Amino acid sequence: MKKVDLILKNAIIVTMDEKFQVFEPGALALSDDQIVAVGHEADLLNKYEAVDTIDCEAKVLLPGLINAHTHVPMTLLRGLADDLRLDVWLLGYMMPVEREFVSPEFVRLGTKLACAEMIKNGVTCFADMYYFEDDIAEATAEVGMRALPGQSVMKFPAPDASSFEEALIRAEEFIKKWKGHPLIIPTLAPHAVYSTTPEILEACSELAKKYDVPLHIHISETLNEVEDLREEQGMPVVPYVKKFGILETKMIAAHCVHIDEGEMRSLQHANAGVAHNPSSNMKLASGFAPISRMLELNLNVGIGTDGPASNNDLDMIEEMRLATFIAKNFTGDPTALPAKQTLAMGTCIGAKALHIDHITGSLEAGKKADLILIDLKPLHNSPRFKRDPNGIYAQIIFASKATDVTDVMVNGKWLMQSRQLTTINEAELLREGNLLAEKIDQFLTSREKSILSKLIAIGGAMEEESFEIQAKIKVADPIPVLEALNDPDIKIMRKRHYHEFDKYFTFEDSTEGLLRYREDEFLNEKKEITKVRSRLTLIGQAREDTFEEDVMLSRSRYYAPATHSLRFYREYFQPNDEIEIEKMRKRYLVQFKETEFFVNVDTIIKPSLGHFVEVKSRTWGKKDAIQKSKLINELIRHLGFSPVEVVTDDYIHIVNNHI
Repeated sequence: MKKVDLILKNAIIVTMDEKFQVFEPGALALSDDQIVAVGHEADLLNKYEAVDTIDCEAKVLLPGLINAHTHVPMTLLRGLADDLRLDVWLLGYMMPVEREFVSPEFVRLGTKLACAEMIKNGVTCFADMYYFEDDIAEATAEVGMRALPGQSVMKFPAPDASSFEEALIRAEEFIKKWKGHPLIIPTLAPHAVYSTTPEILEACSELAKKYDVPLHIHISETLNEVEDLREEQGMPVVPYVKKFGILETKMIAAHCVHIDEGEMRSLQHANAGVAHNPSSNMKLASGFAPISRMLELNLNVGIGTDGPASNNDLDMIEEMRLATFIAKNFTGDPTALPAKQTLAMGTCIGAKALHIDHITGSLEAGKKADLILIDLKPLHNSPRFKRDPNGIYAQIIFASKATDVTDVMVNGKWLMQSRQLTTINEAELLREGNLLAEKIDQFLTSREKSILSKLIAIGGAMEEESFEIQAKIKVADPIPVLEALNDPDIKIMRKRHYHEFDKYFTFEDSTEGLLRYREDEFLNEKKEITKVRSRLTLIGQAREDTFEEDVMLSRSRYYAPATHSLRFYREYFQPNDEIEIEKMRKRYLVQFKETEFFVNVDTIIKPSLGHFVEVKSRTWGKKDAIQKSKLINELIRHLGFSPVEVVTDDYIHIVNNHI
């Protein structure tokens, strides 16, 4: 008889091999980290003698479940900002908190919490995408799980890289360090099309091919992502990334909610894997991925939980059940995505999607000993019918719960036995996680009190607080003003022509000021649009002070590029009300008595208020403001008006009074 280290007997063995063999009663023999044999109990016990034998008590013995897409450190952000759209959730809350808190210590703690949760629901392998993936790999290897940690590369500064160049360097070092590890398969993760550049995509594909490692990327998660790319590039997402060699890699395409059949065929031809994330897609209302059609086209589609901040758990058994329920409803066909196929997505097909089916995903001789035991005796899992040979798959998918997983082995080592974790101190992790949650709560609570802090959080480049000297005059006809600008004492340094659309957000607390979303259309001499610019401006108190002849000093001008949609800002800032102003503006930068001023000749179109001339200048101190107020009055006289004609309100207040 052949000697082996361990035999597991008296099990219902669901192999998930190519023939979908089931052995009952079955036995499995293993030595070190490898499966030696699988088969009927009687046959195997006649051939092998083990150092140790375990009676599985008629439990189901399965290959470990594979979580094909997640962000494991986000266990520490679970429940932080729910019931929001993806862009508001990600850009308004997740990324600001991550910039503040994410560190090597953060990801190690979050990873171990995630590993504990996944082990307890039968996951033995996961594909990750986050920051500080070296620390994620270290923590995962310490726990003993199998993983494909994906080092993120984005065009934005990230917690672990101030630039994408730095992120690429970090990614290559990460790959070199972990390549060949028994548990860790280093992976490259350009986040998504909208968060990268062509240069990043091309560099990542070259690195992935150079080191023969998987490449993990979000693809067509939302309709907005797809529509924006079609508008900008004239093509869908998959053909776009193909241009940069992404499909030439061991690609893992996460989500793929909004891809057409041509894109599916391209992915299949490239042997790309797809990670389907049903819970996250539903929670964020991203849509329903056409999974049934993908599988018909022989695409390798695995199942992922996505991150625990957008799911909000890492329960793969629940995820598989949702996947089949959604497919049935999406197609209107109750036979769509049967339980057997769904379980395959969570095991053997999932392994193919991650390009690791030679290692794991099924119980076969030669593969690594990644396996789990599921108890069928609990009330919700009883009784068991044996008439239908596919009944065991249905019982696992439709009736089993995460709590039915009793034992988990990865690479020949027990990570859980009789529901007790063997490599993780669960209580200590929970204590540390709750302490961190208190700090994050305090940070967000403080931020939410201020519109300015919320603006800075999503920011981009910001200007310092500034003050503006301004005066405006209502005029019947702007032509004489334009002619007056030719006065020899007035030097025109630059001129622009804009069509401006302003949305002013007001807030219940008036001390917060006003937030203006402005879209500028730059017009040429033929009044053709040459460029469009969008900006946010936070405007504080309308009147800080008044100087000679009622020239006004306004304050608190904070500027940020408006890189998101108006809808995004509505949902993020949640204004009490909105006021819209549309105007045509001719703007002149002039020099008058060695001092620069802006002269705006405006026509207010919406609401219809007629013509105004506005003279303004930025200032940084009261003495300077006093001097410039005097010069503004002189400039007004040069333009043919008397300072007594000055209108003291800003446009938003003129409109409010008009309404």
